[in-house]
Amino acid sequence: MAQEENIQTEEWQPKTNPWLIIMPVILATFMYALDETVANVALPHIAGTYSVSNQESIWVLTSYLMASSIVIPMIDFFCKFMGRKNCFMLGVFIFTLASFLCGVANSIGMIVIARAMQGFGGGCLMPMAQAITMECFKGEARNKAMAVFGLVVVVAPILGPVMGGYITENWSWPYIFFINVPFGFFCIALAKKFLEDPPYARRQPNTHLDKFGFLWLCVWLIPLQIVFDKGNDADWFNAPWICWLSAIALLGCVFFFISQVIGKKPLIKLDVLKDGNFLCGTIMLILLNGVLLASLAILPQLLQNMMGYDAFTSGVAIMPRGLGAFMALAIFAGVGGRISYRNYGIIGLLCMGLGGWMLSELNLQISMMNIVIPNFVFGIGLVFTMMPITTLSCITLKDEQMTNASGFQNLLKTIGGAIGTSLVATMISRFSQVHQNGLVKSLTDVNNNYADRLSSYAGSFIHQAGDMFNATYMAGKMLYNQLIQQSTLCAYMTTFKVFAIACFILIPVLFILKSERKVKHQEVVCQTNEQ
Repeated sequence: MAQEENIQTEEWQPKTNPWLIIMPVILATFMYALDETVANVALPHIAGTYSVSNQESIWVLTSYLMASSIVIPMIDFFCKFMGRKNCFMLGVFIFTLASFLCGVANSIGMIVIARAMQGFGGGCLMPMAQAITMECFKGEARNKAMAVFGLVVVVAPILGPVMGGYITENWSWPYIFFINVPFGFFCIALAKKFLEDPPYARRQPNTHLDKFGFLWLCVWLIPLQIVFDKGNDADWFNAPWICWLSAIALLGCVFFFISQVIGKKPLIKLDVLKDGNFLCGTIMLILLNGVLLASLAILPQLLQNMMGYDAFTSGVAIMPRGLGAFMALAIFAGVGGRISYRNYGIIGLLCMGLGGWMLSELNLQISMMNIVIPNFVFGIGLVFTMMPITTLSCITLKDEQMTNASGFQNLLKTIGGAIGTSLVATMISRFSQVHQNGLVKSLTDVNNNYADRLSSYAGSFIHQAGDMFNATYMAGKMLYNQLIQQSTLCAYMTTFKVFAIACFILIPVLFILKSERKVKHQEVVCQTNEQ
């Protein structure tokens, strides 16, 4: 016990330039975050290759997120079992190998398994990267490093659809996975050369895995993901098997957290939840990650299915999010600490809300610029929101808590993203039904606009149909198809409006978080009292 306390309290300073140390972790973070969305625009092509429905192809996305969620709580065990440096390199290797298997997959089952393997290898990279970045830098340098880390976390999922669309349209969709292979081995080489393990992150003897915790984690997350993926098709709780799976997932969740509280060596040390900044910041990040990944999942569908964009053009229309993020980083670098993280967060949430609201005002007669501007504003908001909230949530933690806290936070963020990606399909479906029910009431003969449009269309079909009866029938079908299209568009608009409102609601929560200045003041007071 005394030896363990000495390991934790030993002051550690990296021997190498910290900016060299974080090179491999930034690259690994970029690859992992990119693959969260790179397959979004390629889903129709993947579904066509394997002759499956679009709903079945969604498993290519959710299997990745689900596997990431399962492995994240095991990071602390793996780091202690083999050392964090070795664990990091192993994760990159599994991710790289799985990327190759995704590219050569010959069935939907094989690619889903390969994507799950990819998520298993990549899921451990993000928390370790965050912990390494926080540990290697102190003071103002930490703020700059976290700004770079936050930029990568935000920009990579935004660039995913652009790269995925370009590669899919110009080469073939398997290359969106093959491209990871050379970068993966380059990342392993950098990690082997530059990464260092602090005393508390080195290999430790007598390390045990919380087997029951891992079991209950699987019992919780796997049924939960199936429920969210298949619930809408099965009419949710009207299907008995959805009820049973939901009950199993709830039971697994309860027993998982109980096992973490009473276990001597749990997967996750829940004492980090006692930290107010960490708890509130993590809740905000869960919601924001759900909004981010859900919006990135449905916007390509809107552009391709409703407006006729191809995969690459839809990716280009989304790319201004990345440009907005770069602009936000430039502003942050120029203004620096003259604005508090809380104020950055307020500005960011306002921008995200404004961008979402602008997207909710779209129609089918818009130009690409009407897509570009809201995404640019949204991108500015992402950097000004995700980066400061991530930093504030961990700023009151000790260094030895970083790996565990980062793993727990990323577990919950990934679950939030997976749930958001799954639920947004249900939102589109249900909102479409609501709007269709409202619009169909206008298709009556007492509506002069409907009667005039029906007569006009019937007149244009008379030569093709042969008689007025068939021509009127064809005109009615055409008008009904337009109604379906309009109701689906209204569903997308309503969904983006929900995202905007969610961002606005989070603004008051920022005032619960301690600012960095207050934390520094408390540290000075503590040091004075000790002296």
